[in-house]
Amino acid sequence: MQRFANAWAIFQGLLLESLPFLLLGVAIAALARWLVPQAAWVRRLPRNPFLAPVVGALLGFALPACECGNVPVARRLLASGAPLGTGFGFLFAAPVLNPIVLASTWAAFPDQPWLLVARPLGAFLIALALSGLLGLMGESALLAPVLLEERRLSQPLSEVGLLERGSGVLGAPAAQLPPPAPESKLSLAEVLHHSSREFISLLVLLVLGCALAAAVQAWLPRAWLLAVGSAPTLSVLALMLLALVVSVCSSVDAFLALGFAAQVTPGALLAFLLLGPVVDLKLAGLFTVLLRPKAIAVTAVAASLLVLLMGQWVNLVQL
Repeated sequence: MQRFANAWAIFQGLLLESLPFLLLGVAIAALARWLVPQAAWVRRLPRNPFLAPVVGALLGFALPACECGNVPVARRLLASGAPLGTGFGFLFAAPVLNPIVLASTWAAFPDQPWLLVARPLGAFLIALALSGLLGLMGESALLAPVLLEERRLSQPLSEVGLLERGSGVLGAPAAQLPPPAPESKLSLAEVLHHSSREFISLLVLLVLGCALAAAVQAWLPRAWLLAVGSAPTLSVLALMLLALVVSVCSSVDAFLALGFAAQVTPGALLAFLLLGPVVDLKLAGLFTVLLRPKAIAVTAVAASLLVLLMGQWVNLVQL
């Protein structure tokens, strides 16, 4: 019974910690959809494979939220026709490259300036690498079916045919097609209705993710993972596993890491702060509104390998 009580307490903590950021993310996505209908500004985003994820990562400074709040905003970006690199650059980098997380990292580790540089730089590099890797898969194999359908409706006919859109007059010459309708602004009631449904859908996935993380954490005490904290490679692997399990938001994970920072290697500490904002059990459900299962698996494996290499490199330099 004690483990069930612990799991319930962990579940409540994770949910209460994540819920405000999820609500904030949905609100920002709704506001952007209402104020800038049909993504007029999205067409001005760079399409260059390198610049697109850089711009997406820098957008994180405008959204002070953890990874939960970034999912609905990233989905709105991709559904509006933004370059894949921009959407994924924002999704993977913004949980670290935002004012709250940078400030909390500085507040938790004011005497470790290398960490204040390594964490945002590492998150930036991971976002670039994952964006480039996922971009190789192609939209059909990458994006969730509902998101893909919504995205194709926002793309011009020169890029996506009528058959791929699943709408329009098949077989009609392009010259005979009616001109595109002028962009219309959604009413506030329509935006609120759509955003409410989106919030409920994401909330269900978040609850499932928190329940999974709480159950695993209750039956896998973190003391077991910290026991190998002095071994260079094992400590990195153990803290990566801990980041997956505890699923704490990036806005407060630095303070959690402060509690065991003296027991682990520098590389393991950095690995904990880098991997959690990209991949954890809490995000497993939320990512399904963006990516297909294969793409989620590729993301998890690639992010883990990148973080492992970074952690190992830091241990070689610091130890």
